[in-house]
Amino acid sequence: MPRAERPLVERLENLLKLGSLVDPLLEKYVLKDADPEFHEALLYPIRTGGKRLRPALTLAAAVAAGGSMEDAMPAAAAVELAHNYSLVLDDIIDHSELRRGRPTVWKKYGLSTAILVAVHYRESIAQALNDTRDPKLFNEIMARTLKLLTEGERLDILFEQSGRSDEPYVVERRRRSVTLADYLDMVYKKTGALMETSCVFGALSAGAPAPAVEALGSYGRSLGYAFQIGDDIIDIFGREEVTGKRVGKDVEEHKLGNVVVLLAAEELGGREREELLAILRRDAVDAPSVKRALEIISSTRARERAEELRRRYSEEAVRALSVLPRNEGRSMLETLAEFVATREF
Repeated sequence: MPRAERPLVERLENLLKLGSLVDPLLEKYVLKDADPEFHEALLYPIRTGGKRLRPALTLAAAVAAGGSMEDAMPAAAAVELAHNYSLVLDDIIDHSELRRGRPTVWKKYGLSTAILVAVHYRESIAQALNDTRDPKLFNEIMARTLKLLTEGERLDILFEQSGRSDEPYVVERRRRSVTLADYLDMVYKKTGALMETSCVFGALSAGAPAPAVEALGSYGRSLGYAFQIGDDIIDIFGREEVTGKRVGKDVEEHKLGNVVVLLAAEELGGREREELLAILRRDAVDAPSVKRALEIISSTRARERAEELRRRYSEEAVRALSVLPRNEGRSMLETLAEFVATREF
């Protein structure tokens, strides 16, 4: 059956199966030099599921650039370890007790152990990249990427309109006003940078020329924007029976760094705008307040505008691939962009 006639879900499942190919390598690098007593806690993050999207990007990008998946496996493992490293720390920072329906690392094993797991993962990333074709270059790119992730998380925290009253740095620097440009800068750093690197690693693993490396990096960057905008839409308008997540969680967490909330606040005038911001700035946002915030947001064009943005970045991602030859890798990347443009989970 031609690619265009195969159902999107089937094509997507085939793509995401690629990501699971790195699972044995993830365990190999995580367990290397680790005391057996520490194994359970170390394996916990990578055994709690996840889409394996980033390693799938690396492997598909390698094929799209004319290389083999085998050459890209260590780099693919590294980007998934980097993703899990960031999640362990994010859950500590946000005091999140559940991830993928299971207790987070800090909740299950304690704060100190979770911090040690994250430190161990950082070094496992470096060890994985030591097995790539150019360890120095790959490690330099990853170091820059992780610094961008850190900066993205810092901005996301500062965009929160309340909370963290015991953190002087946040209280003194909290952003009461956030623009769309501010949001996109934060999203690139927090989400887009690692997706960009995932694709660049695939291209570099294939020994691709500079134009192909740049094209795949541009694809990953645009995909990252579309992916995070989709997450924001799902947080406000998703169906819990589909997503498995509580609707309006970003409102509970005082986030002006959600594009739907931001666009609604930008569109609203007068009393309703002040009411929405007042809800975000409460010390504790209860269920009735979340419901009211969602009603206010739903009265605007914020969802339509966010969907337009998501679609635009998904289309930009596909256009970036136009310089590459048509092959299975490019087709897989196009499939992913098509999914990201409309996903509901």
